Amino acid sequence: MDALRIDRALLAGFDWGSRTADIIAALWPERVKALVSTSGYLITDRDAQLAPAAPATERTWWYQWYFATPRGKQAMETEETRLTFCRYVWTLVSPNWNFDDATYARTAEAFKNPDYAAVVLFNYRWRIGLVDGQSRYDRYEERLAAQPAIHVPTVTLDAALDPFTPPGDGASYRDHFTGPYTHRTIADIGHNLPQEAPTAFARAVVDADRL
Repeated sequence: MDALRIDRALLAGFDWGSRTADIIAALWPERVKALVSTSGYLITDRDAQLAPAAPATERTWWYQWYFATPRGKQAMETEETRLTFCRYVWTLVSPNWNFDDATYARTAEAFKNPDYAAVVLFNYRWRIGLVDGQSRYDRYEERLAAQPAIHVPTVTLDAALDPFTPPGDGASYRDHFTGPYTHRTIADIGHNLPQEAPTAFARAVVDADRL
């Protein structure tokens, strides 16, 4: 935002984008006019990540454990297996989305970025305590470890068929949002909500701007 000379903006995120938008809204609320966060509150609680979860939850995150192994590291660092792997994950987390080859190919160009594998592996290993972050960001991590509330106007979206969506229609993270707020669960939609339900996502952006 600084590089683009944008002082304040409405942020709308999905997956890692939701986490980034949540962090900005929590730590620099003066920069955020409103927020749309797919999957709700995604600021990582590293202490909670270290505790065993229910077996079904552990199974859902199978690739996180895979990336912690040399075998998973090799799969992610080899372009051919990386592209096959990512497409397979799409089919698991978005079971109703019949995307075509061209749709996947457009996104897969990003998977060929020379930094992609390293960033993915580091992220998942960091989350479960296998590697440390960069010390220059410690002051931010200390604040985020407290799971700070988000006070800006917010619309949260859950995809009903996303295996990572917690039960309860947003109840599990509702208390993290203390400003004007609305929540929506989008039926028959999987993990990639912005691409699977672009109208619903765009509607959330418009409505967040009016909260």
